Amino acid sequence: MSALQQQDDSRDNWQLEGREFSSRLLVGTGKYKDLVETARAIEASGAEIVTVALRRMNIGQNPGEPNLLDVVSPEKYCILPNTAFCYTAEEAIRTCRLARELLDGHNLVKLEVLGDEKTLYPNVTETLAAAEVLIQEGFQVMVYTSDDPILAKRFEEMGCVAVMPLAAPIGSGLGICNPYNIRMILEEAKVPILVDAGVGTASDAAQAMELGCDGVLMNTAIACAEKPVLMASAMGKAVAAGREAYLAGRIPKKLYASASSPLEGLIS
Repeated sequence: MSALQQQDDSRDNWQLEGREFSSRLLVGTGKYKDLVETARAIEASGAEIVTVALRRMNIGQNPGEPNLLDVVSPEKYCILPNTAFCYTAEEAIRTCRLARELLDGHNLVKLEVLGDEKTLYPNVTETLAAAEVLIQEGFQVMVYTSDDPILAKRFEEMGCVAVMPLAAPIGSGLGICNPYNIRMILEEAKVPILVDAGVGTASDAAQAMELGCDGVLMNTAIACAEKPVLMASAMGKAVAAGREAYLAGRIPKKLYASASSPLEGLIS
């Protein structure tokens, strides 16, 4: 890579609460066959932020059991505790407090409060209530929510440090079902917007980035692929390519053909 390319890359890093990151792919840690595969996939993805569901993964709360932090070091990765499988604001708040205790005062958390087990859609009423308490307690809240532009703006105004609208239901692999809502959210946002949930393959990740999102968070699309480590690598490349395409600016869509070679001055 040339010095000019390195300089351009450094200018495109993104920031989250004073920390700078070069990778715009965030990955989860669930559903892998074992911790070795988890570590290999995360390494292949190039991700720097790794989210951990405290109700599913052990980071010290269960002494004597395998500890994720033994293979995914907090010295190498930014560990992002999340409140997956919480269905009330009270459960989510308690989980975040536990995470802060386990991670020596770490305040950056991903908040999600689910509505039911079938859709895994966010319960926005409970999410709003939890966010309010957590922000008051000094947590830096990245919030999982529906793709509602009004809600996204409300979470930003409350003080959430990032808003994470779903692309589709968690684990569905449907891709971005409503890109127009995501675009509306992006138009008004003054905090990072990261697509969270529903990505199925590399083209979905690239589309999110081409819309202008600051990043993409995924777990199932990688962990449940036939070859998770290979898919992790593909996702890292897709996010990078989608970001470059967004910065480059795509050509406008046209109904009819447009010749690649100019017609002006053509010898008849």
